[in-house]
Amino acid sequence: MLPLLNLTLDSMDQCQALFGYNDRNIRIIEEELSVRIHLRDNALHITGDELNCNAASEVIYQLLELHDSGETIDTSSVQYYIDMAFSGDMPSARALMNDVVAYTYRGKKIVNKTQGQRDYTNSIRNNELTLAIGPAGTGKTYLAVALAVVAMKAKAVERLVLTRPAVEAGEKLGFLPGDMSQKVDPYLRPLYDALYDMLGADGYMRYTERGMIEVAPLAFMRGRTLSDAFIILDEAQNTTPEQMKMFLTRIGKNAKCVVTGDLTQIDLPQGRKSGLSDAVDVLTGIEGIGIVNLTRHDVVRNDLVQRIVQAYENRSKDTAHE
Repeated sequence: MLPLLNLTLDSMDQCQALFGYNDRNIRIIEEELSVRIHLRDNALHITGDELNCNAASEVIYQLLELHDSGETIDTSSVQYYIDMAFSGDMPSARALMNDVVAYTYRGKKIVNKTQGQRDYTNSIRNNELTLAIGPAGTGKTYLAVALAVVAMKAKAVERLVLTRPAVEAGEKLGFLPGDMSQKVDPYLRPLYDALYDMLGADGYMRYTERGMIEVAPLAFMRGRTLSDAFIILDEAQNTTPEQMKMFLTRIGKNAKCVVTGDLTQIDLPQGRKSGLSDAVDVLTGIEGIGIVNLTRHDVVRNDLVQRIVQAYENRSKDTAHE
């Protein structure tokens, strides 16, 4: 079969980044799209079915755009663009990379890695309340914290309030050793980690001492009104409908709120409906509220996580058909 498409690479650096360690990136493209890719004199020759060759060419083009924007081409990004090629809705890597969400305290750009993440961050920017549902590794918490820090630094809000159910089903902390801070800190650690990334440990301490950052278990929200604040409720799948209603009615004037969770990891007692699921049912279609569903395609943590999520989804489908 003669080469159907030829692509010229600009440099050896592009070539090395595209092929990846032991050519694993190119092998994934070949296997997933049923094509053969050969490199000769800085030119890629793609052979196979015309439709698949065109898809492979578009995937490679977007990966090179990713590389030229300063991002690493890893197996997760390769798989993402392959999936998008099959869906017929290929996003522009350059457009994603140019939409900077925030900067870490070390100056590293934080950008959306997928179109789903971009929809999520746009929803946060444009709505007073965003409900985000998706599996682990999709950046739900991290991106929300990044935008919260941006809002605080721009003085759009006066403080950040980050909360989550302290224990999976009921927030019963009494059996744990230590004082209240020692009891709840392990459950809030992902929020601290994201804040440290955005502000550094010293910056986090400065903002906390000024009362501009509060990280607390959900039970501490009862009876309060949170105005001029950016509020994040994490792990919301483990709230009850009553807890969710309590939390949402804490939102005051000039406040922005983000609620995140994974409906496949509910730890409530059997038969108990998740407050996140209930909120989606009740609040869909209300002005000022955005509801975003992230999927395994938006997993950026590790391509292994993507495969794990897919395996569980497949089992759920098989169980439903029995």
